[in-house]
Amino acid sequence: MNKMIGRLAGAAIALLMSAGLAAAQSKITVAVGGGACLCYLPTVLAKQLGEYEKAGLAVELVDLKGGSDALKAVLGGSADVVSGYFDHCVNLAAKKQELQSFVVYDRYPGLVLVVSPKHTAEIKSIKDLAGKKVGVSAPGSSTDFFLKYMLKKNGLDPTSAAVIGVGLGATAVAAMEQGQIDAAVMLDPSVTVLQAKYADLKILSDTRTQKDTLAVFGGEYPGGALYSTAAWVKGHEKEVQALTNAIVATLNWIHAHSAEEIMAKMPDEIVGSNKEQYLAALKNTIPMYSETGKMDPKGADAVLAVFSEGSPEVAKANIDVTKTYTNKYVEQVKKTTGNAK
Repeated sequence: MNKMIGRLAGAAIALLMSAGLAAAQSKITVAVGGGACLCYLPTVLAKQLGEYEKAGLAVELVDLKGGSDALKAVLGGSADVVSGYFDHCVNLAAKKQELQSFVVYDRYPGLVLVVSPKHTAEIKSIKDLAGKKVGVSAPGSSTDFFLKYMLKKNGLDPTSAAVIGVGLGATAVAAMEQGQIDAAVMLDPSVTVLQAKYADLKILSDTRTQKDTLAVFGGEYPGGALYSTAAWVKGHEKEVQALTNAIVATLNWIHAHSAEEIMAKMPDEIVGSNKEQYLAALKNTIPMYSETGKMDPKGADAVLAVFSEGSPEVAKANIDVTKTYTNKYVEQVKKTTGNAK
């Protein structure tokens, strides 16, 4: 009898402890601007590695078509945090909406302007995109911003090409192969998938490496980051620190493991059936991932400069770019976990 009472008491304590743990975990919804894209891999991998749970968070990842959709989810209140490109924080500052990035996981944007295999003959340069249909993940997303910047940089009206939303994964590849669009701004693994199929694939601009990024923007240019409204960040410092701890731990893990080991941790539906292509794309992308999680102030300045060139609204808004990001939480990672480099 005493043994039974002991077992029942033990079971009750275990239930109470698990209930307490669930209560202790803060529930956070993160809207991702295209989970299959390698640019967002650290956000997904953090969940696969259990880093959010270790940090005391119950994180739900909501996969959306593009960064603009993820941003709408946060502004509309259906998500807490965006996993998307930092440039939205700068763009929205011109509209007096205060967004703040708190951990950066992409040092380079990884955006690639590619010509459809069916239209290689007539499109030789960016100038040839005037009047053409160009695919982006979603209108108003970073892929769209990049297209407009490249058009203006090459002496064209930023609105001279017709923008078509085609997503980032298989839908974008299909639209390119079928010739539904003349060109597209794409990200890996989609670019590597096309390169494997079409040896003569025409690339008009590439920002997957430091060298190419410097050539396009004149400096490093941050891509993916976690951000939210400045009010949410200020009101949820504990959760923001926990998210930052999880992402920094994941970045450390990425740079301590091989591409094969990273791929093995990713969900099967994201890796897809062609593991060789995914692995090749991942190897191309790993140098893009931050080693620290910190925002480079010069990188933030570069984003402002790019948007000021492409958007009169941003140019005349007198934006204080230092308010669009904070390194405070990354700098506190070591104090709370000992994980920071």
